[in-house]
Amino acid sequence: MKSKNQWLESVYAPATQKFPERKYNFKNLSDMEPEPIYTADDLKGWDAGRDLGYPGEFPYTRGVQPSVYRGKLWTMRMFAGFGSAEQTNERFHALLKAGQTGLSTAFDLPTLMGYDSDHPFSKGEVGKCGVAVASLADMEILFQGIDPEAVTTSMTINSPANAIWAMYIANAQKQGKDLSKVGGTIQNDILKEFIAQKEFIYPPSPSVKLVIDTFEWGPKVVPKWNFISVSGYHIREAGATGVQELAFTLADGFHYVEKALERGLNIDEFAPRISFFWDIHNDFFEEIAKLRAARRIWARQMRDRYGAKDPKSWMLRTHSQTAGVSLPAQQPLNNIARVAIQALAAVLGGTQSLHTDSFDEALALPTEEAATIALRTQQIIAYETGVAGVVDPLAGSYYVEKLTDEIEAAAMGYIEQIRMMGGVEAGIDNGFFQLEMAEAAYRYQREVETKDRIIVGVNDFVQDAVEVPIQLIDPEVERVQEARLAQVRRERDPKRVEAALAALRDTAVTGANSMPAFLECAHAYATLGEQMDVLKKVYGEYTEPVLV
Repeated sequence: MKSKNQWLESVYAPATQKFPERKYNFKNLSDMEPEPIYTADDLKGWDAGRDLGYPGEFPYTRGVQPSVYRGKLWTMRMFAGFGSAEQTNERFHALLKAGQTGLSTAFDLPTLMGYDSDHPFSKGEVGKCGVAVASLADMEILFQGIDPEAVTTSMTINSPANAIWAMYIANAQKQGKDLSKVGGTIQNDILKEFIAQKEFIYPPSPSVKLVIDTFEWGPKVVPKWNFISVSGYHIREAGATGVQELAFTLADGFHYVEKALERGLNIDEFAPRISFFWDIHNDFFEEIAKLRAARRIWARQMRDRYGAKDPKSWMLRTHSQTAGVSLPAQQPLNNIARVAIQALAAVLGGTQSLHTDSFDEALALPTEEAATIALRTQQIIAYETGVAGVVDPLAGSYYVEKLTDEIEAAAMGYIEQIRMMGGVEAGIDNGFFQLEMAEAAYRYQREVETKDRIIVGVNDFVQDAVEVPIQLIDPEVERVQEARLAQVRRERDPKRVEAALAALRDTAVTGANSMPAFLECAHAYATLGEQMDVLKKVYGEYTEPVLV
């Protein structure tokens, strides 16, 4: 049999004389250019036992569970939240009825920033990009008729994560639920806010302290809960490449591990409840290889660098979401195809949980029809394509294994660079992440503008605009929220609120674990804004430095 180079010289090169290669940018979104063909020659030095293994075994390249989807399909967890708690509760029930198997909660901008719905800064934003939650009263309505022991819930919340999580737990306690049976996830990844999304309140150090409070408290009180979802999604949406998303996200995860160890926590008590959240973009094989490389890096670092002994601590568990940034407003129905391809990549990459974006997200919050199509896309992949019947069906592919190795090496290069500069917080302070992502985003945009990268319907194959129905938020939501807050303040026990807020203030001053105080604030119906304001007086507020 010819070697790869012999074939390229004797067969491929003459063929390209007759049919030249297209003048197109074959590079993937991480600026890696694939070769025309891959063979066993590309895997010299590659060891299947060391680098691949079996599913459910170290280094988990092929998945963290032996049976993967033959045993249990990924959780179909559609992101939902808009308007009032009543409206989102109705959408939750509709999605569960349609076959969704887990809930994922989007909060509005005031909630994400720690403001009550009646704060002057909240005007015009209440319920717009998610559901408004300002107190336990909203949380009670939001999850009315949904059993927290039977349905796992993910909540995309960061700076106010401790307070929102406490409200969810308080609601479960009021229903008489066993907290050892309550499962779900809070995003709670504050570092990626400083890197990408910018929904921060306090400076990095006290913000990370609040995260580590959940690491310490969660396993003892709510052992089935994932108290952090380290999130690459927002990093990718802000312009990062796939390699940067992988590297920066894992660096964030390692930073949290190091801070928890500095507090004296047992790595094998908290590490099994750390989860991850990835963006699945358009380059099919890059995204598959990214998820495989992520599991391998995490496993090796957790075992060999940080000394974790429990195999559960080595397992990188993954939620994925198709890439919202990849879905243009032009020809929005084309986005159904994009989402299907991205979702298939997530499944072939071995995700444990998946949200598929709706085709109309560039225009407004998804309509119920658009959200249902997105869910049906997952169900078609699960039940009609056959891909869920084989564990890691692309294992052994010359290209996939080589690409997995290349992405792993590139990501580890970034991770070591971050460690050399003093860690993630140092990288935030010196603008490292911002500059790297800005350069990647600029390069991508230039490729689109020069047509080195074709986006169908945007810079080629263009046609007249197509109108689709869009979801509008009734301004009445703001009035409803203000009225509910006023009622909460009238009916609650003011002395209990005052005492709860004072106890929260004490934890900030002394450095004690804040979660018991947040839980008491929730039961006292202290509002989100009241709790965040208490901490602002102790921690201060963060202002991003200007890069020059």
